[in-house]
Amino acid sequence: MPDPSTSLELKDRVAVVTGGSRGIGAALARALAQAGARVVISGRTRRTLDETAQAIGATGVVADAMDRDSAQEPVRQAIARFGGIDILVNNVGGGAPGNPDVFAGDLVGFEANLALNLTSAFWSTSAAVHSMRERGGGRIINIGSGASKHAAASPAYTAAKHGIVGLTRQLAVDLARHDITVNCVCPGWTRTDLVDFEALGRAQDETADEARQRAESESAQRRILEADELGPMVVLLASDAGRPVTGQVISVDGGYRL
Repeated sequence: MPDPSTSLELKDRVAVVTGGSRGIGAALARALAQAGARVVISGRTRRTLDETAQAIGATGVVADAMDRDSAQEPVRQAIARFGGIDILVNNVGGGAPGNPDVFAGDLVGFEANLALNLTSAFWSTSAAVHSMRERGGGRIINIGSGASKHAAASPAYTAAKHGIVGLTRQLAVDLARHDITVNCVCPGWTRTDLVDFEALGRAQDETADEARQRAESESAQRRILEADELGPMVVLLASDAGRPVTGQVISVDGGYRL
């Protein structure tokens, strides 16, 4: 049986966290680094990327998740620098430019949001799986959201995050014979600089405080989570202790919309 004192250690494992320069991605990268992994993070803004990389002892790679070749660059850099990859966290996501509302007729905006929140995860995964297979296994962790299980955002974002669940389950089946696990972690409302309650309030004709209280009311714990609270689950799934877990959609959200 695994030694419980070491089964959560990630010493000498190589991990890539896409969108790891801030918010949830930075928190996950920090948790993996603290568990002993050698971490590569990606982001679009060099200054923010370098600041985060220096703070957590990671390697920063500038990448645009909207571009197929660029989206694969963090994985390629990890393999070139460290000889392979063991852990991939597909965290990048958010809102792409355009209006994906069904009445807007903005087909480009809809497709851009799908690319950012779903297709980019497949691109980076396809760059990683060959190295994982050569190394005898690996861990792929996709970051979903409350919109992976509920109608909770724009049609494009909700479709993409539901799509992440399907991608997770199918890849878990396809890659199991190579000892590669694939899971999806779904945060709920989480305190990051991307959550702007002033803007959310304006959109709903309410104050920022009312918007925050409405968000809190959607959680059984009646609170907004901190990004660092997601780290332990991701470390578990990335570790030897997480080997039996694959194809699962795991909410770390304080009981969002139960």
